[in-house]
Amino acid sequence: MEQVLKVVAKIYTDFPSKFGLPRQSGMSDALKGTIVFEPEYRREEAFRGLDGFSHIWLLWEFSAAKREEWSPTVRPPRLGGNARMGVFATRSPFRPNPIGLSCVKLESIEQVPSLGTVLHVSGIDMMDQTPIYDIKPYLPYTDARPEASAGWTEAADQRLLEVTFPEELLARLPEEKQAGAIAFLSHDPRPAYSSSDRIYKVEYAGCDISFSVFPDHTLVVSDVRVGKGR
Repeated sequence: MEQVLKVVAKIYTDFPSKFGLPRQSGMSDALKGTIVFEPEYRREEAFRGLDGFSHIWLLWEFSAAKREEWSPTVRPPRLGGNARMGVFATRSPFRPNPIGLSCVKLESIEQVPSLGTVLHVSGIDMMDQTPIYDIKPYLPYTDARPEASAGWTEAADQRLLEVTFPEELLARLPEEKQAGAIAFLSHDPRPAYSSSDRIYKVEYAGCDISFSVFPDHTLVVSDVRVGKGR
């Protein structure tokens, strides 16, 4: 009998759209998320023993990157969007099956009367309300491979941008969201095809952040506007 993947939970984050999302999980503990389970999976015994783990794996759906057809090659942003790699040699969201895999830090487990067991995590790389198919504990003795090679990513540009975020603009963000904003901006949230002569805008934590990136590898925030939701 054919099995159908079931959504067991959704994660709530500060990123309402794809643009600006970290391209990998674990880049910054300042980027937080809250996992709320579907009613069917809120049984307390399903989480027995989870509090002993510091990190967990999330299997989730690229819900904003679905396509009817797939391509055997993609253009990784780390290569500037100019070189193609095989889809199975990348973590591109455009895959035969839109399934993502992230390792996040389990910050705390909370019992909420109306929601059951809620997981608070950090190091997220997912949009707000991303569907989650499964959660598994991270096992250091088998999951960590310090000797592993990184393939084509070893030659990719991994430098962080130097972020200039004027204090008066940074203050428009909630204090607890400021470190997260600087963290994801430093990883260059622009698309693969980008230009240094334009202003980009990203939604984060209920605010619209405008910025530009310059050839000297600096990112300058030019405006922060509070969204209608705040």
